Amino acid sequence: MKIVFFAAEMSPFAKVGGLADILGELPQQMADLGHQVYVIMPRYHCVDGRKFAMKKLGEFIDVDLGQEKERASVKSYTVSERLTVYFIDHPFFFERDGVYGTSHGDYEDNDKRFIFFSKASLELLKLLGIKPDIVHCHDWQTGLIPAYIKLLYKDKSFFSKTKSFFTIHNLAYQGNFPPDTLSLTGFSWDEFTMHRMEFFGKLSFLKTGLIYSDIITTVSPTYAQEIQTHEFGCGLEGVLTDRNADLYGVLNGVDPMHWDPENDKEIPNNYTLDDLSGKAENKKALQEQAHLTVDPDIPLFGIVTRLVDQKGIDLILESLEGFAERNVQFVLLGKGMNKYHNALTKLSTKYAGKFKFYLKFDEKLAKHIYSGSDVFLVPSVFEPCGLGQIIALRYGTPSIVRNVGGLSDTINDFNPKTKKGNGFVFEENSSDAFLDKIDSVLKVYSNKSQWGNLIKNAMKSDYSIKNSAKNYIKLYKEAKRKSTIN
Repeated sequence: MKIVFFAAEMSPFAKVGGLADILGELPQQMADLGHQVYVIMPRYHCVDGRKFAMKKLGEFIDVDLGQEKERASVKSYTVSERLTVYFIDHPFFFERDGVYGTSHGDYEDNDKRFIFFSKASLELLKLLGIKPDIVHCHDWQTGLIPAYIKLLYKDKSFFSKTKSFFTIHNLAYQGNFPPDTLSLTGFSWDEFTMHRMEFFGKLSFLKTGLIYSDIITTVSPTYAQEIQTHEFGCGLEGVLTDRNADLYGVLNGVDPMHWDPENDKEIPNNYTLDDLSGKAENKKALQEQAHLTVDPDIPLFGIVTRLVDQKGIDLILESLEGFAERNVQFVLLGKGMNKYHNALTKLSTKYAGKFKFYLKFDEKLAKHIYSGSDVFLVPSVFEPCGLGQIIALRYGTPSIVRNVGGLSDTINDFNPKTKKGNGFVFEENSSDAFLDKIDSVLKVYSNKSQWGNLIKNAMKSDYSIKNSAKNYIKLYKEAKRKSTIN
């Protein structure tokens, strides 16, 4: 099949969150399965054309934005024989320090930016003569694309055999803009109704993707069910329930070659399940680096996260005093909202020697935390999938997670009697429930035999991105088969 991904970010070119990690691995996995794959994304300031030896296409693409015309140039980068990435280049829209905004908030013209990107991307396919079997759109930034295919290209044959997929990586980010934005899209005002693109008086890019895509997916089976409820539906539960027959949960995964404690050159010491001595040395090195007491018997908890409300940072703050009362250590790496920066910096000073806060993102340090910690923490309020707990499993670091979303699909509570389970799960979003689970962890940690069984279970867990790719391919083929029958 010819498969085209549209996405606002992709590692290693531009990364804000987990979307970039998945797009950095999933297309190549599909290419490895024998399909011809293309990715189209904006050419941001952070995309280094010299580093990636990009080629510039000779042609330009003109795009209507309301009464105005904007022109895009295009650059390409060949990743492999079956995978090419195309970059939509428009300096005014994309040559900025941030991808979506700055620390002060989102860019005010994000509607214009991603309308332009969506239109230019489809025109690029026409220019190149690439007739996709599947177009796979990711998150609100690409939500208009299925509607363009269904509405503006409906009388043209180019996309007549194309099936559109729309993946929700996080339903909380919706791309809702003032009604006047519709005049820039080229869509009729007939589309601005509660049954189509309108959402509480605004034009919703994400809702548009949900309405007009052929298939909707999200990044874990449990999250696919949760978002059809009032608690997790973010106001769109009715739309998702109506489209239940076309909604699937496909669990995200990671590349086991990239996250591999045996061969990873970015961790201080390598190790295997049969010889964990390197992991013990990594813990010692992490304690030294974080200015914590160097003691192999003190449990070391780690967290690598974006510092936003979703990730349960308030729960961490509420529980730190309880942490400090126990004989444990805690290392946190992340950046995000200023309110969390300030609070965690103060607590890092207050609990110096027990708690270290790194205000940044550093992949090498992240890997050190994954490999050097005894326990990883993911206390999210909600979690579509989560990759941190999956990565931690690869490094033999069991996680404590809330029983939500993809955390439920990847972590099973350890039972000392049956020796089954690869981590620890708690239910209630409260410091009492969280600290109770911490105490359960400490009890297992004090028993070397039980802890050894737990690490073994963790490292044997298989959540490979290859499994995700195969599951998507099955859905693609089923969607094509149904359209042929119909």
